[in-house]
Amino acid sequence: MKKRVTGIGGLFFKTKDPKASKDWYQKHLGFNTDDYGSTFWWKDKDGNNCSTQWSPFKEDSKHFEPSKKDFMFNYRVENLTELITVLKEEGVTVLGEIEEYSYGKFGWILDNDGNKIELWEPIDKTFLE
Repeated sequence: MKKRVTGIGGLFFKTKDPKASKDWYQKHLGFNTDDYGSTFWWKDKDGNNCSTQWSPFKEDSKHFEPSKKDFMFNYRVENLTELITVLKEEGVTVLGEIEEYSYGKFGWILDNDGNKIELWEPIDKTFLE
């Protein structure tokens, strides 16, 4: 297996009022926000367009379960299917099945502290079209 994590794909956190959080970050830190939060564009070492997503979630969101934490990290990966197989072999807790969308594949695991981690094999060009 060549690479596992290639970068940070997203920072997700719970808040009482996601709209108020987006408005605050837009006003005070200049985030370009939309319904999902804010997307940060950058280039990898090979010059490919890449993105990292920042998103506030409602405090009662179930998206981070089974973790009890108010945050979830999303990591960009290569070859998610192979990585999930290797992680299972290594004894890592894998949650659910891989899901595929026009913007990439997603899988979920728990780290050693019980934090839910989202793994994303992105298709960044989807956002640029």
